[in-house]
Amino acid sequence: MKRLSRRTVIAVGLTASAAAFARWDTHPDTILHNGKILTMSTREREVQALALAGSRVVAFGTSKEMLALAGPNTRRIDLGGKRVTPGFNDAHSHPCESGVELVTQVALEMDSIEAIQEAIRAKAAATPPGEWIVGFLYDDTKTPRPLDRADLDAAAPNHPVVVRHRGGHTVFVNSRAFAVMHVEENTQDPQHGQYFRDAAGRHNGRVAENAADAIFSLAVKPPSRDDYRKGVALISKVFASRGITSACEANGHPQTLQGYQDARDAGELLGRFYTHIGYEDLDKMIAAGVHTGLGDEWVRVGAVKLFSDGSISERTALLSEPYAGLGDFRGVSRMTREELYAAARKSYLAGWQVGTHANGDVAIDMVMGVYEQLLREFPRRDPRFRIEHCTVVNADLVRRIKAAGVIPTPFAGYVLFHGEKMHFYGEERLKHMFAMRDFIDAGIKVAPGSDYTASPAEPMLWLRSEVTRTDATGHVWGANQRITVEEAIRCSTVNGAYASFEENIKGTLEPGQLADLVVWDHDLMTIDPMSFTSVKPERTMIGGRWVYEA
Repeated sequence: MKRLSRRTVIAVGLTASAAAFARWDTHPDTILHNGKILTMSTREREVQALALAGSRVVAFGTSKEMLALAGPNTRRIDLGGKRVTPGFNDAHSHPCESGVELVTQVALEMDSIEAIQEAIRAKAAATPPGEWIVGFLYDDTKTPRPLDRADLDAAAPNHPVVVRHRGGHTVFVNSRAFAVMHVEENTQDPQHGQYFRDAAGRHNGRVAENAADAIFSLAVKPPSRDDYRKGVALISKVFASRGITSACEANGHPQTLQGYQDARDAGELLGRFYTHIGYEDLDKMIAAGVHTGLGDEWVRVGAVKLFSDGSISERTALLSEPYAGLGDFRGVSRMTREELYAAARKSYLAGWQVGTHANGDVAIDMVMGVYEQLLREFPRRDPRFRIEHCTVVNADLVRRIKAAGVIPTPFAGYVLFHGEKMHFYGEERLKHMFAMRDFIDAGIKVAPGSDYTASPAEPMLWLRSEVTRTDATGHVWGANQRITVEEAIRCSTVNGAYASFEENIKGTLEPGQLADLVVWDHDLMTIDPMSFTSVKPERTMIGGRWVYEA
């Protein structure tokens, strides 16, 4: 066999699998050559070819060097000069929940009230009177006006109806739903929740946070074990078709974890999932001896998930200054400081990573105070606290996040996808939202996510949003937070792996790492960033196996 260059031998020799390979008694299973492969490695930024054995990369270098390693049974795949990147990692999304919803509920991703009503009428015609009708994927700023109680009364007068906003923090209900819940006009808002009212003071059907959760939990029948498996299998296939090979399930529970495991065991899982567990299930997990990190390369237990405030897309995040155009409204709290500390402390001392949902600056300040207190009281090496979303920040918060080693997971695509909502925050505040530039410049390992279904799980939409900071009309929101294409890719590959303690197995395409990669139909490094949303994956590979081909 032809002798390798010194550079390639060094690369090969860095891992156990590659060391065995270097003894010349094995050959790679596959050689990918003639490509523009952005490895994200600190050793070789870009190479022409990869050698794969089993599920791993064992060597990288020039096409000539890698093809020299081939044996008689090695597959040689010519990439045709295409751009290749590591598979993208959606560091905060809700894959299982959204998959189950696609299987069991009514998708209402529509831009007119009339179309929504028609879809609900069709579901009502096939549903016995008195049974709940549940819709999802609705977005109140994508229709000419928000959906209201009267719209839903007209569509399904004989059924209680609940339509969940795609952001997940508010619902829209009809009169029959209020009656089932025993909510009357004089019913007061519950703690950490709100019933919105019209100009006359009557319930308009919009319900937020804890009050919305109560309605939704009553309306939704518990999915079956098979529903979870089917939902996971479906959504992992969708993610793979978009170039997403890993994702964080941002608010799971034991049944979610079982769904991922069942899909994996059935050979239906086309992605790797890091599964947060809601605090309400922590005691069950502690009793079973489970904590962060348990699992394998496909399904792994993530952080305990806590909540401190509301939503950006639904305008309930807890802010220090009022929303523009909404009077003195500053958002909705989900937990008191004392409640948050008690939950975080219990989770932390049981060996868990902690990930707390916090969007507004007031909420982020509270979460950072809790994390800082825990680090003072109970020092621990590398806890990797997370702030899920971490949207509205300032210089002091960025400094504290860096000092505590906290990982922010901001919305990757909100400037573009939810651009019509940004006026509620205003030009000045947008300079400090989705603050990718500030985080990167501070040396923070920021790992963005889609929060799907809150916004699309579409990596090219993320890149367009992060690199250009433009909305769908071309308006720029917070130009100071723009980042480069390569920085954006790094945040959704290398940093995504770091956020789940998995940087030693994925996120880069270098020897020893999992062969999770995407072949794109355009070169991400040369195309006009405004055209990113026209770019598609040609092929997606996970663990050395093609799982999607256009």
